[in-house]
Amino acid sequence: MVTEHEPGRRLVAFKNVTVSEDYFQGHFPGTPLMPAVLMIEALTQVAAALILDHVGPSQAARVSLRGVNAAKFRRNVFPGDRLHLEVTLGRVRSRLAKAHVRAHVDGQTVAEAELLLAIERGAAFIDSSAHVHPSARIGEGTTIGPQAIIGADVTIGRNCLIGSSVVVDGWTEIGDETQIYPMASIGLAPQDLKYRGERTRLTIGRRNIFREFVTINRGTAGGGGETRIGDNNLFMAYVHVAHDCHIGNDTIFGPHATLGGHVGVDDFANISAGSAVHQFCRVGRHAFIGGYSVVTKDALPFARTIGSRPARIFGVNTIGLQRRGFTPNAITQLRHAYRYLMQSKLNTTRALAQIEQDASLTASEVRYMVEFIRSSRRGVILRRAGRRAEELVADE
Repeated sequence: MVTEHEPGRRLVAFKNVTVSEDYFQGHFPGTPLMPAVLMIEALTQVAAALILDHVGPSQAARVSLRGVNAAKFRRNVFPGDRLHLEVTLGRVRSRLAKAHVRAHVDGQTVAEAELLLAIERGAAFIDSSAHVHPSARIGEGTTIGPQAIIGADVTIGRNCLIGSSVVVDGWTEIGDETQIYPMASIGLAPQDLKYRGERTRLTIGRRNIFREFVTINRGTAGGGGETRIGDNNLFMAYVHVAHDCHIGNDTIFGPHATLGGHVGVDDFANISAGSAVHQFCRVGRHAFIGGYSVVTKDALPFARTIGSRPARIFGVNTIGLQRRGFTPNAITQLRHAYRYLMQSKLNTTRALAQIEQDASLTASEVRYMVEFIRSSRRGVILRRAGRRAEELVADE
């Protein structure tokens, strides 16, 4: 019976050891003991449950024991004992996992070891009510839920989860370990009046999450022919990504966030709920777009952009950068650079020149910011928030 569960990290269960168990018969007559190998088996079963919960819901997945390291058995286990089984998950790879396991009775450790476990993903599972075209390519370990529709030119990687009533169509490629929740629409034709059915693509990387009712359109011939999404991105409910957008890695889109066509979003950007980004705009690396903002020019990297027509800059995204592990020196340099841009009364060209001439501003993040501004085609948002607006945002 399971007593504690931290998904992807730790599982604790217990087993009541009774004299009626088959293995007690004849095992040390007169002094029945639980064999050490069966303690390892019990710990392996708990570890398997934790791993299967972590790697995904494929009904064909299996976990098997490959090795036992540093095993120590510290006391005997007798009939009548309650054996507590504690498993902490270590490193998990595509086909192997390590787990640190411990068994104890009345708080006293009786066994501990490190287990090496093999993960067999198995064949894809396709619900009987799903409609999957025979030409579609489905990776091993992937689960396709009820009433899902998968088109002829779709490629889905390994260990993906495709929820109920999801539609994936067009020339669409989805990377491994991606999760698509119910009612999402992935890879359908772009909402562009110039589109005439030409072969265009949607390419999605690994470990992305698309929540309910997300819509992602593939590209257009005039926009390069491809919508592209990197790895480890989260798209919350009702997000829309239009044709020919290019999204990097580790981004977060809040509910109802919307990208127009040809938008570029760099790594680690955060676009909050209800915000919209105008076509052909860019959102810089580690940028934060506040809720219900309207972005009609390029949004600066490492900064907080908040507001609607016009959006304004609320300084460096200090909290977000700290959470991402930026050094205090890098954050200080970014603040100094932004003071040239926002408070020095220099025009943008002269402010950039001053930043480049300042010998104290050597961080790669500052160089990226300067290049981002210089390469902008639509212009960048450089309007500073008023003091009252900054106080209101700080209060939130």
